[in-house]
Amino acid sequence: MSAAADPIPSEVIRPLKRAEYLKLGETGAFDGEHVELLYGRIVTLSPQRERHSYSVTQLTHLLIRALGDRARIRIQMPFLAPRESVPEPDVAVVPPGDYLDAHPAVAYLIVEVADSSLRVDRAKASLYAQAGVPEYWIVNLVAGVLERHQEPGPQGYGHVTQHGRAQELTLPRFADVVVRVAEVLPAA
Repeated sequence: MSAAADPIPSEVIRPLKRAEYLKLGETGAFDGEHVELLYGRIVTLSPQRERHSYSVTQLTHLLIRALGDRARIRIQMPFLAPRESVPEPDVAVVPPGDYLDAHPAVAYLIVEVADSSLRVDRAKASLYAQAGVPEYWIVNLVAGVLERHQEPGPQGYGHVTQHGRAQELTLPRFADVVVRVAEVLPAA
């Protein structure tokens, strides 16, 4: 059913609160489902294709090797974002810690790998900006580029650039860590 045909007006729909979502997860309400909470709504995640898995694996390997104990690399794990959201980014570079008491709400870098999820991943940019994440990258498998979002603010990121295979990016807060776009994108 399309949103225009929805008989229930959006202003009377109550978003799910983050605490409610996390409690539902603890009780097994989402067992067997791959979901995340965005803007108070439960959103299903797309199945991961080989190209998506390749980019996540490459980034994981590169970042763990380059950062060592200076940061934690979390793969497809919850991040406590504002606006009743608990996205599960493909890669999150967060401060060191065990996160046994709560998922992180601070990150140095968040990366989403997008193929069929490009529209949703772009919608997440405002969440990450409002959380103060200095950089958000989208590995855009459709266009074969890496989108770099910088300068977070209350309305989103103020600066967005695209980087092709021949380019390199340094990580925020870790100027010694260089990521070559060609190492992250699967072969064309």
